Amino acid sequence: MAFNDKCAVAGVWNHPAASFLTYLALYALQHRGQEGAGIVSLHEGKHLSCKDQGLVGQIFTKEKLAQLKGSSAIGHTRYSTTGLDELKNIQPFTKELNLGPLSVAHNGNIVNYSLLKEKFLKESRVFTEGDSDTECLFPLMADCEEKELGQRLLKACSQLEGAYSFVILTKDSFIAVRDPMGFRPLVLGKKEEAYVVASETCAFDLIGAKYIREISAGEILIINKQGMKSLFLPKAQKKARCIFEYVYFSRPDSFVFSQNVYERRKKMGEYLAKEHPISADMVIPVPDSGIPAAIAYAQHTGLPYEMGIVRNHYIGRTFIQPSPLIRNFKVKIKLNPQTIVKGKRVVAIDDSIVRGTTSKALVEILRSAGAKEVHLRVSSPPIKGPCYYGVDTPQKKQLISGEGHDVEKVRQFIGADSLAYLSYESLLKAGGSREFCSACFDEKYPTAVYNSL
Repeated sequence: MAFNDKCAVAGVWNHPAASFLTYLALYALQHRGQEGAGIVSLHEGKHLSCKDQGLVGQIFTKEKLAQLKGSSAIGHTRYSTTGLDELKNIQPFTKELNLGPLSVAHNGNIVNYSLLKEKFLKESRVFTEGDSDTECLFPLMADCEEKELGQRLLKACSQLEGAYSFVILTKDSFIAVRDPMGFRPLVLGKKEEAYVVASETCAFDLIGAKYIREISAGEILIINKQGMKSLFLPKAQKKARCIFEYVYFSRPDSFVFSQNVYERRKKMGEYLAKEHPISADMVIPVPDSGIPAAIAYAQHTGLPYEMGIVRNHYIGRTFIQPSPLIRNFKVKIKLNPQTIVKGKRVVAIDDSIVRGTTSKALVEILRSAGAKEVHLRVSSPPIKGPCYYGVDTPQKKQLISGEGHDVEKVRQFIGADSLAYLSYESLLKAGGSREFCSACFDEKYPTAVYNSL
């Protein structure tokens, strides 16, 4: 496996077309997960569900959406991080508890999941139907003696460690929860009299909702007919927002962690140009996530910016594909060089290097198109460690920079004439804060990391 997108969550409260709006929101968030998707709606106190493997546009037909009646709904797009790629693991999950039906969609990864599961199994309790970490919320909720929903969530979530952004639907409430460290993004919006929650603001743009604010780290936001109220989990000592949201995962037109992703990526390109300029004939991006950094790199070096590679947008994002064989093959299908690179010294700007196989194939196709020199510049530092907070990553030994390979060894493997990465300090500066989880770059994990993961 390679570094893979996490998941996306979305939900709508109090709109007659809640399921359709949730579908559109998931469509806008498709880049965050392509294995499966699901929607659960609330109709007359009951939860109606539709979920399947595949893409959002393939799963939800007009007929299926028409069956998801009700003025409230939650949805999810999936890339498996914990649990196999099977139908039983596609979210939202629904369970009948003594408080009524409870449906949950989750973005993140609960790092003490295996310990919680072991505890319940030792007690001879049925844990879940699937093998997803998300489902540990149900027995925790069922264990709570508190009758009030908010207090139950406080008690249950206080036992979770790691990253979680939940959207939850009950028989009469719509809830958004974000872990105390704020690993994963979650935002609140409004469309007319309806409230909307999503992983990224690009979902609001598509459905015509107005962005209100981020769901705060540690916040449990409950919306129902009585209004809106917030409860808060115990405050963490620090925030640990995922820096890779800016590097790669989020859409450039989104506001994530209250900042525009496109501008953050341009800042990375600006600092990369200052740190690693080189004499060349043109700057080209590795589309699409390398485009903002490449624009800034060209602007600050004075080199011409060219679209030296054309991307086939019908293939899908390269390292979101599970099979290495498929991934290597699709690099050549997905990225096609332009003849403009022939005889030229090219600076190619990419957002990151994981295994190095994609970069190696990229250099090969540029040379096959006649590029005289290929210089690779990367708008993030070397990736040294796996992620345990909702990103499907290779083991450390599978990361090209994870086993002590220096820049020169990586350069030799990918075959570039030169290779340089953005420094760690400049990455944080480009992100506009130091309140990030950057463990994939510095291996300083903000929570305990359990051996069972």
